[in-house]
Amino acid sequence: MKRRTVLEGAVLGATAVAAEPWGRLAAALRQGSRVDEASANTLIARTADLHIQELNLSAQLLQHKVESHLDAITAVLPRAGRHERALTIAAGETAALAGWVAWDLGEHTRANAYYKVASECAASAGQPPLRALALTYASYGNYDPKGKLGLLRQAAQDVRGHGNAAAAAWVHGRYAEEAALLGDSTEALKALDRARFAYDFADHTSEQAWVRFVTPYRMDSLTLSVYGQLRRVELTITADDAIARLGGGLPEGGVVVLGDLAIALLRGGNIDQALDVSRAFAAAAQAKPNTMGKDRARAVAALLPAGERDLAHHLRELAA
Repeated sequence: MKRRTVLEGAVLGATAVAAEPWGRLAAALRQGSRVDEASANTLIARTADLHIQELNLSAQLLQHKVESHLDAITAVLPRAGRHERALTIAAGETAALAGWVAWDLGEHTRANAYYKVASECAASAGQPPLRALALTYASYGNYDPKGKLGLLRQAAQDVRGHGNAAAAAWVHGRYAEEAALLGDSTEALKALDRARFAYDFADHTSEQAWVRFVTPYRMDSLTLSVYGQLRRVELTITADDAIARLGGGLPEGGVVVLGDLAIALLRGGNIDQALDVSRAFAAAAQAKPNTMGKDRARAVAALLPAGERDLAHHLRELAA
């Protein structure tokens, strides 16, 4: 495969591609040889850690870390030897995260380039769930609602089978979110059932490195998002369960859960409780800024009653 094909269709020349992290990774995929096991394991563990850090760091702080790590893996791929497949998967997981961060920063061409090379890593390593990661991230940036569902349907095909339960729960949960936004309650609820069933068999701490963020709190947020959009009667008890699970502290992913909880309560018409949660979310989003929190801040601000101008203004500032 020629280097220029790596970003087929992107508005970037071959020279620019080679100069970027995704271009260097794509070039390294076509080489190969020796690296020791300890170094390989360190790089793989670092990949998992970056997916956890995404829950708590802003895109600006995370971008350099992710791209530097991608460069580190790219540098050793030509010498990977028997670790080539594992490092190719780690590289793809890192590239997908780099794309997600770039998208959050408004760098959409860059994000798509990362998603493309992450999918190439998946093909090279024979790892369909890695392609599912890229497709599901890309679904957030697709402006065509039916296009989103198409990406997520393909992703769902890629996470079938043993060892992919957490990934499947996330993908089906995302599909449920998008179907709910389209008002298709039947499809949304069926997908949510699939997500929750898959999660019964999931262990987000021991499956793919990138599923570390698919915590019980994240599943709460997906459920709240769907029930809130559809204004389901299950919203109240789900909200109570989510609040109880959060407890007195703010675990990793709690910012996202509070945001989805506020949105769900606002959509469901429970205004008094929604305002309490919205204020808690604003404080949490300021204390622990992260990529998903900004999106929630915009949505909460847009849904607040007219009398909450100060809170809405504060949330828009957090989302900027």
